[in-house]
Amino acid sequence: MSDDNGVATDGGPTDVGREAAAGPGSKSAESSEPARAGYRHLARAVLYREYLIFVRYPANAFGAIIISMFFFAVLFFGGRMVAGQALTDSIEGIIVGYFLWTLSVGAYSSISNDIGSEVQWGTLERHVTTPFGFAPVALLKGVAKVVRTFLISSLILGAMLLLTGEQLSLHLPTIVIIAGLTISSVLGLGFAAGGVTVLYKRIGNWLNLLQFGFVVLVSAPALEISWLSVLPLAHGSGMLQRAMVDGVRLWEFSPLDLGLLLAVAVGYLAVGYGIFQVTTSRARELGVLGDYWPTHLTGFLTVSLSWCFRTS
Repeated sequence: MSDDNGVATDGGPTDVGREAAAGPGSKSAESSEPARAGYRHLARAVLYREYLIFVRYPANAFGAIIISMFFFAVLFFGGRMVAGQALTDSIEGIIVGYFLWTLSVGAYSSISNDIGSEVQWGTLERHVTTPFGFAPVALLKGVAKVVRTFLISSLILGAMLLLTGEQLSLHLPTIVIIAGLTISSVLGLGFAAGGVTVLYKRIGNWLNLLQFGFVVLVSAPALEISWLSVLPLAHGSGMLQRAMVDGVRLWEFSPLDLGLLLAVAVGYLAVGYGIFQVTTSRARELGVLGDYWPTHLTGFLTVSLSWCFRTS
């Protein structure tokens, strides 16, 4: 029940909230008991949330595009002045590598930074107490952010091609599947980093340091070291280079390449998801799930300073 302003008067959700959760064409607003929400409703709500963020705050999205293009322009024009023809000969590989790097950074930060923000805002426990559990909500939010990052990185890719005048093979199904599986391993790293953040709170500087390691992983195929293929991004980066530069289609890759790509994606995602579950469970056991130490430190310093001034 709600009043004329749409505010719930019995502690339940408003009619607008029920209709938004149930989706268009639903009769839940008219029924006496709303239908039980499933993972399909959760996925739709999370994707719609990312859409609203993108639409209502376009300056932030376009700011990310401009910053990424600025760094690529510095890399391109500065490298051409220093290396000359050597850079021109390898510019296609640099474009693909930079495209994959923007995707991986977006996928990684979408999980780790989002969980860190929930810890700082004090809203982490709300996700834990949902019927779905915190881990599935975080996973779907990460997937939704990856979709948004893929759209933004695609715009960056188009801008890079216009800036350099190069042409790449853009077979959409091949690029989406290879890039999606490649950054799935990075999602696993983001889950592991997010779990550590829940347990130890402020470790953002260490987490951001890992993003620079993605440059090495994206460049790993050029090193021609076989064991690097089992690391995140490495094998997928080589396959994406072959797909976009050489025009190799998905079905033209060997079963071994496709199997290794899938195994690395699933393996790192499963391990990262498991680490996240263990660390959040440990945080609940220690009672520090919603505890944010800077808040308590600030209170301690305030009380200490007040006591010092009182006694002086």
